[in-house]
This record gives sequence, C-alpha cells and structure tokens, in this order.
Amino acid sequence: MTAVEKAIETLKKNGYKYTDKREQILSIFANENRYLPAKDVHVLLKESYPTISYDTIYRNLYTFVGLDVLEETELNGEKMFRFGCMHEGHHHHFICTTCGMTKNIEMCPMNFFEEQLTGCEIDSHRFEIFGKCEKCSKKRPK
Repeated sequence: MTAVEKAIETLKKNGYKYTDKREQILSIFANENRYLPAKDVHVLLKESYPTISYDTIYRNLYTFVGLDVLEETELNGEKMFRFGCMHEGHHHHFICTTCGMTKNIEMCPMNFFEEQLTGCEIDSHRFEIFGKCEKCSKKRPK
C-alpha cells in the first residue's frame, strides 16, 4: 500500500470524504518527498484546479496534520509540510533550507537538556537542524 493510499484510508476511517483534490495534494507530497510550503502546493494544484483557494489548501493540510498524515515545521516564519516520517524509532531531522530535503538524525540531545532543567516536567520536544544539503551547498556561488 502506498503512502497516498494509507493516507486516504486514514481520512476515511476518521470520517473525511475522499476527493480528487485531497488525493492530488497527497500525491504532491509523495512525489516531492520533502517539506513544501502551502504556496508551492497551490502552484502545483492550479494546473488541475484553477479556482482552488489557499483556504482550501490550508484546511486540507491542517486536516492531514491533525490525522498525523503530514508533519509540519516552520522555517523563516513560513509553515512547511511533508508526509509523516516512516522511519522507525525516535529521531530528529536535518532540513535543507533551499530544497526542503530531510535527513534523519539518530541522536537525541534531550539528555543534555534534561540535566539543565532539573525539577521541570517535559511533555514533548522537537529538534530540527536547518541548513543546506550537500547538493544545494555545491550550487552556491563562490
């Protein structure tokens, strides 16, 4: 079963209707396999759905996030989305600020922070590193 098929199944299990637009949004994320801002999704959908609004796209993106189909992060004040990571086990991500590509980081720095926060109760955490991937850093003018 593909990621898109699993996502559609999750939608249906949670009482959401199947629509061609939803499937196409999910297909964009499956094909791109990286973080994308809503504006990029909008541009890619405009060909098939010229009248689609940002509101429709955002509403669907946040529905997918709420169902753990998509992950979200923020880069320079802009929300970015991608398919939920299928990697097993606790890990974090490096995210390329140019192309949105991600790499898994297997190490978690929480032990260091827990030592700094004695007496505090940590409910959750997220750790992301932003920069340029190997491919994008080679493209930079010297």
